[in-house]
Amino acid sequence: MENKTKKLKLSEKLDSVIEVLKEKGIELENICCDDLEGLKAKIVCIEPNLGCSVKEMGEKTRGEALMVRIDEDTRKTLDAWVETGYFKSRSEAAALFIREGLKIRASELEKLKDALKDVMKAKNALRNKAKEIFGEEEKAS
Repeated sequence: MENKTKKLKLSEKLDSVIEVLKEKGIELENICCDDLEGLKAKIVCIEPNLGCSVKEMGEKTRGEALMVRIDEDTRKTLDAWVETGYFKSRSEAAALFIREGLKIRASELEKLKDALKDVMKAKNALRNKAKEIFGEEEKAS
């Protein structure tokens, strides 16, 4: 029941966002606007706080390691998030914000899904052809 209430509230909020956007001449059907004063823009609705994302992240084990190089400003920003006491480490803060950024850009990745499938098919075809040429044993990586 609580979930239905949340969805209803979210729906009401979305309706008011749509109204505000319409008042500004932005139709939601045109999510990617090519001419907002000469700039390209993407309209994204996100949760007003990070609580849901933190909860989602806590429901899954973070067992995958990833090394990234970041600039000094990004490091300082991550350090500031750690200083709030809400994150135990830069790694934890970075994991959350990577997750958030990927959510925001999910529609772009969705547009690439068919091309990614084609790439995987081509890679598999290449590997199969290589097996024909070199024999069934795969080369050690």
